[in-house]
Amino acid sequence: MSAHKITFTYLSQEDLLEAGCFDIRLAMEVAEDTMLAYKDNRILFPEKIVQIFDQASQDRINCLPATLLDEKISGVKWVSVFPGNPALHGAQNLSAIFVLSEIEKGFPTAVMEGTLASNMRVAAMGGIAAKYLSREDSEVIGFIGAGEQAKMHLLSMKVVRPGLKECRVAAKTIDEEQQFINELSPLFPDMTFVGAETHGRAAMQDADILVTATSAQAPLLKAAWMKPGAFYSHIGGWEDEYEVALQCDKIVCDDWETVTHRTQTLSRMYDEGLISSANIHADLHELVSGHKSGRESDDERIYFNAVGLAYIDVAIGLSMYHRAIRAGCGHTLDLQQCMIFEHENILQKVRL
Repeated sequence: MSAHKITFTYLSQEDLLEAGCFDIRLAMEVAEDTMLAYKDNRILFPEKIVQIFDQASQDRINCLPATLLDEKISGVKWVSVFPGNPALHGAQNLSAIFVLSEIEKGFPTAVMEGTLASNMRVAAMGGIAAKYLSREDSEVIGFIGAGEQAKMHLLSMKVVRPGLKECRVAAKTIDEEQQFINELSPLFPDMTFVGAETHGRAAMQDADILVTATSAQAPLLKAAWMKPGAFYSHIGGWEDEYEVALQCDKIVCDDWETVTHRTQTLSRMYDEGLISSANIHADLHELVSGHKSGRESDDERIYFNAVGLAYIDVAIGLSMYHRAIRAGCGHTLDLQQCMIFEHENILQKVRL
């Protein structure tokens, strides 16, 4: 074998599922550990590259790199978000691929399907936030949105709040609500599922935990629907009226500094001078480390905003890669057999 041969492992979504990588608890544990590593400056986290092709639709492809120094792994998530795909093409609106490379020689280790890890990361962050910020006796969860992220969030919320008894869901169509119920109710026979017949108020009014998971750019969630003591997990862009945040006793972000540069509800409010850093109680890692308090009373309304942290995607992807390798899943592929001019008859293959 040539000393210059380079191989990597390819992992499809099916490989990851076969290896048992659809593990919400694993994602949450990795996310908490990785937030602490980031706080201790053991992670490189440069700015992401955003390519927006249409401002109105927000069709975009993003490149999000990060390096885990302790693990000696650098990774990148290449992710497309095309919000109109379901309506226009009957296709999912998000697709991702990960590349992991070791940083001793700099060679690729894995190329893997990234949509599973990406969706699990979002849900893991929401679940971790709920662990610290929702009431322990929460029984009712309400959703606006019935897609992959809503489904993932029910999994993570049920992990941290196993006492949840009722799930309400409002979507653009009754069929979408029913699909959500059909897919998830067998997993949670202890829960009652209620379709809200597209009415957000019916899903969210007086819920203990509220989740908006849509690609909408409109104030779907109303402040009047959020009762004292409720916890709100905001996933998307602009999904709630400003009064939702203004009435909350605490606002927590995964990373407030990053939020100020985005287009979410809190980002808009910051740009318009309605909130400032003084209104932000904590970043999530400060709750995990114990440097800031979580929920302090049963009556607090608390708002959690997730913008997305690529270093957690990379860490979850790496944990999935390790599990898949242990399970014997995936395919070893050659990147190159040898260096370019070591190839037999290479001069015959040159085009000038």
